[in-house]
Amino acid sequence: MSKRTLRGKVAIAGVGETTYYRHGKSPVSEFKLALQAILAACEDAGIDPRRIDGFASYSNDRNEPSRLAAALGLPALRFSNMNWGGGGGGGSAAMGNAAAAVACGMANCVVVFRALAQGQFQRFGAAPPGGVAAGEAALNAPYGVMSPAQRYAMRAMRFLHENKIEPSAQRAIALASYHHAQSNPRAVMHGRPLTEEAYDQSRWIVEPWRLFDCCQENDGAAALIVVPAEEARDFKHKPAYILGSAQGSEYRNGARSHNAPLYATSSFTTVAPQLYDMAGVKPKDVDVVQSYENFTGGVLMSLVEHGFFAAEEANDFLTPANLMAPTGKLPLNTSGGNLAECYMHGLELQIEAVRQIRGASTAQVPKADVSMVISGPMVTPVSSMIFGTEATL
Repeated sequence: MSKRTLRGKVAIAGVGETTYYRHGKSPVSEFKLALQAILAACEDAGIDPRRIDGFASYSNDRNEPSRLAAALGLPALRFSNMNWGGGGGGGSAAMGNAAAAVACGMANCVVVFRALAQGQFQRFGAAPPGGVAAGEAALNAPYGVMSPAQRYAMRAMRFLHENKIEPSAQRAIALASYHHAQSNPRAVMHGRPLTEEAYDQSRWIVEPWRLFDCCQENDGAAALIVVPAEEARDFKHKPAYILGSAQGSEYRNGARSHNAPLYATSSFTTVAPQLYDMAGVKPKDVDVVQSYENFTGGVLMSLVEHGFFAAEEANDFLTPANLMAPTGKLPLNTSGGNLAECYMHGLELQIEAVRQIRGASTAQVPKADVSMVISGPMVTPVSSMIFGTEATL
């Protein structure tokens, strides 16, 4: 393993989040949501917010670091970073970028955050407004391919068809997410359980995805505080150390007119091996996974590409029992995930992964020493990361 690594060099000192609102229901501005989440993370860590000296985000978050620094009264801003594009694929990448800044001394206390007020701006799940289609849209819109579900459905359909994967596999992912949300009072879908019958009877959005295969659209914010590993024990909670973070995509993955060489891919074929190499673990060592669900098909594809099972094993492996905490073979999206907790562009998944390491999840996996996050299947670039307890170092 290369000596140039993030493994064990930084840790998460605090996590914070706002109330997660339904789309359009936030009572405050997106900027105030960001500040609320950051202050909550500081309270969780037990630190003065003025200790922060850096910010990292992704997918062109609108809340500028200099403005956040002024609002929080920071003595100095030493680091600011944005992971381009990729939608939810930038969640773990932003964590990796913050970790790199702390590990190399560019900053000492970096906040990774994401804030969304889809009711105040454009909805992610809708086609973009305007009467002119340019760039990628010019290759898709004339054929009626405009929303994210439409763009990614064809790739998922190819994968499902080639590997003879039954609808029950995607249904199991949805059922597990909704099951875990029932024990999580923060989840928007808390108190709204999902049954097999309800899933099967729900309307089609775009084949192969029914209503409950698709993520929510929410307002809110989430934040995590990254600090040097040697300081991690000074904070209020058990540290969650970053063992590895990887970002990118395979050859010509960005060929967006549906002509990439690897069409039926979730974009992790080259990223996952990089992650395991840095983290020094194998798929069998991972105790719990949080995978970004824009749609359940992307989760399925990303689990294959991260080596948890082969594509031809998906029908047998992906059952509700195997995906549910505390006893499943691979507990998945234990807070409810994007489907049932909230859609905070995936950053709530990092928070849940940290809670699993702390032993503080509402669907806790016993002795969770290795906790993974997969960010943004089927976009580009994508990213993923692995947290570990002190015992893994």
